Amino acid sequence: MRNSRQILALLFFMISAPVVFSQAAADCNIKYNLFKGDYKAKKYDAAFENWMWCMDNCPTLSVNIYKYGIKIAEHKLATATVGQKASAADLVMRVYNQRLEHKFKNDNVAKVYDKIATFKASQRVSEVEVYEWIEKAFKIDPTSVSPKNIYKYFDIILNKNKVANPQIVFDTYDEVGEGVEIKREAYSKKIDAINAKDSLSLSAKDKRNRKIYQQILTNLTIVETSLDAKLTEISTCENLIPLYKKYFDEKQNDGVWLKRAVSRMYNKECTDDPFYDTLVEAYVKADPSPNASVFYAGILMKNGETNKAMDYFKQAVDQESDSYKKAGYLLKVSQILSKKGRKSEARSYAYKALENAPTMGKAYLIIAGMYASSANSCGTDVVSKRMVYVAALNKAIKAKSVDPSISRLANRYIKSYSNNLPSKKDLFAAAIDAGSTHRVGCWINETVRVQSKD
Repeated sequence: MRNSRQILALLFFMISAPVVFSQAAADCNIKYNLFKGDYKAKKYDAAFENWMWCMDNCPTLSVNIYKYGIKIAEHKLATATVGQKASAADLVMRVYNQRLEHKFKNDNVAKVYDKIATFKASQRVSEVEVYEWIEKAFKIDPTSVSPKNIYKYFDIILNKNKVANPQIVFDTYDEVGEGVEIKREAYSKKIDAINAKDSLSLSAKDKRNRKIYQQILTNLTIVETSLDAKLTEISTCENLIPLYKKYFDEKQNDGVWLKRAVSRMYNKECTDDPFYDTLVEAYVKADPSPNASVFYAGILMKNGETNKAMDYFKQAVDQESDSYKKAGYLLKVSQILSKKGRKSEARSYAYKALENAPTMGKAYLIIAGMYASSANSCGTDVVSKRMVYVAALNKAIKAKSVDPSISRLANRYIKSYSNNLPSKKDLFAAAIDAGSTHRVGCWINETVRVQSKD
């Protein structure tokens, strides 16, 4: 009899269990859809109860419980009374911690850590605790760290190590810079894709996204500029050369270290020192990449082996299939040729860079700089010389229009060239009307519209 009761109980459980589980799943879906509807309508207070039910009863249903939920929790914190602030802040951290605990597939853990760091900073916790969260994010994926936190992370490392261990500072700077460049490439490509569409057919979403992407690039540029300014004190040729010599024997086969050392020496204009050539040659041997070929071609150019250098430039560009990276190599070739005074060729490479990455505004600034430096040689009198600055100004304005992220830099060029335009008095003396056309000769060979600075 007892066995019969046990069998009946087991059969009842087997029959009823799916019904119970099915009802639980249905409840989860109902509550989830209810809170999601309120969330999308920005009714965060109305969404709270159903969202909390999902947090407590079906925490693995969807990562959106946490993606949407963080906004609801933050709203709760923002509207909490003084006595409720602590528990509301705990709720925010519960959302983050529970999301990490359940390890959702394809979830961006690094980005979650970065958001926690930002939240902790807003709660005025210790700098050490904020740094630890940023470091967790940075070690997983530097590209997921926000520009503000990138700056904070580097600043802490710089202040801690700039005297005792500058190599750590440089290594961190390079890792940060590479992460920033990956982000820049991704968002630049997104902007290029939108710009490639017919302007009349752009949707409101396209326009909104383009504005967002441009702001992200602007923020990245601000971070880069700020980090460079921070590093200026210790990244002089006098400091870099002995530091790299110290580690060279150990690192001479390390392609990553050599790439970073060569890039920094190049950017800081330490290329006249013979050790720069040693670094580049080791880099080419350790990593025969397009990037290494460009730097090696620069050495050949410096040593007068022009034809061989141009072959290496071509080889570097032809090796690369990615349009954005190809544009980067072309830009570097343009910079090298510009420094050697080969302005017409440098302009040609700058335009090739723009063919591959239309939003690479720095290419226009290279052209602008070369035009401005040619004012005396490409003009025969006051007006014709100053009209060269009009051509330079046009390129600087173009740089800013295609790449708003470099607006601060472009504005410096624009201000300088605007101050060097002819005056109305100059134009009157030369019997030239503002608004007429003027042909800038020499290697520039462009027609511009006459304008004055006053």
